[in-house]
Amino acid sequence: MSYTLHRGDALTVLKSLPDESVHAVITDPPYNSGGRTSSERTGRTARAKYVTSNSAHDLADFPGENRDQRSYRSWLTELLTEAYRASTEHAVAMVFTDWRQEPTTSDALQMAGWTWSGTIPWIKPSSRPRKGGPKQDSEFIVWGVKGSLDNTRDLYLPGHYIASQPRRGRVHITQKPVEVMQQLVQVCPEGGTVLDPFTGSGSTGVAALREGRRFVGVELSAHYADVAEQRLRAELTKDDFELAGPEA
Repeated sequence: MSYTLHRGDALTVLKSLPDESVHAVITDPPYNSGGRTSSERTGRTARAKYVTSNSAHDLADFPGENRDQRSYRSWLTELLTEAYRASTEHAVAMVFTDWRQEPTTSDALQMAGWTWSGTIPWIKPSSRPRKGGPKQDSEFIVWGVKGSLDNTRDLYLPGHYIASQPRRGRVHITQKPVEVMQQLVQVCPEGGTVLDPFTGSGSTGVAALREGRRFVGVELSAHYADVAEQRLRAELTKDDFELAGPEA
């Protein structure tokens, strides 16, 4: 399997991709959430929104967290429209979101042409309890299809996932578990191409390579593009190292 990692703005890169060149879109865009008011959502960094003050890690910030609700929907719709154009018939799009942005994300998905087919909960057991009420322990994956699902494939995936965010070896503020991503990338036919316009630390790409898929990613942050490149290269050469064995 192979990968291509573009460094730059997601929308700009997506416009350069050929028509019908990818077989699945699986991505975790900046949520532009994390606040009760517009000023809280647009005036704070990703770290300020999503990392508690007593957190043990000091992971790098990432851009793209300063849009208000109307501009976020417009921006996400344009991105998903370009992703739709670049996708083959029967391609599936899966977009991570939170409870605040789930309605807007499902709107953007449909406005871009995808047939909205459901919302998958990702439940995080290690989330902190909330005094006085239920804890917010879930994020969501809004998903849709270009045309219709390919019912010739013998594929059955869960309707929800239970997994905590990575703790050991964590390299990104909003890093997703590779074990979850490995199941999601199976919506792409084996040997096909998975597109992630917001690659972050590269978890989608690592999962795609592990599951026998090609990967095309885009990352705006130079820091996280370097992290993703390292992880993707390591995954691509892992079998070579294992076959070589220890030196005598």
